[in-house]
Amino acid sequence: MLTFLLIIAVIAIAIAPLIHFLPSKRQREVAGLREYAAVHGLFVEFRHAPTGGEVSGPIRDVIYYGKRLPSSRASAVESAAWTRDGEGWRSVGRRLPAPAPLEELSVEIIAASVDQFSCGVYWRETEGEAAVEQIRQILERWCALLTQR
Repeated sequence: MLTFLLIIAVIAIAIAPLIHFLPSKRQREVAGLREYAAVHGLFVEFRHAPTGGEVSGPIRDVIYYGKRLPSSRASAVESAAWTRDGEGWRSVGRRLPAPAPLEELSVEIIAASVDQFSCGVYWRETEGEAAVEQIRQILERWCALLTQR
């Protein structure tokens, strides 16, 4: 009996460090969201969210979900960014109206931006796959508007 307990204790000591590397529930959820985004044509990057100047330092725990713009566009796309607060979308830098598709977002988005390569949103991944699907649909519409010009 003592030998049996000793074997179990040795196995438990050997396995304990490996359990540390198992992903948490939150890590599995985030991985699922990012996989869903990638499978449905979006890309995910760590980027600093644009700020309107009233926030000191970068906003933490934010991820960028973007849609790549086709390289065969008729015209160049100007870089722009918007932040979202309780009153709606505000442009960062130059005063530009927010793209129409962004107004339809019900997901908790922190900011949005567009450059010559992509358009996308910054958020904290606090909602599920339905939110990612809504983001995907909005980015598809925004991308279509940008490529029509």
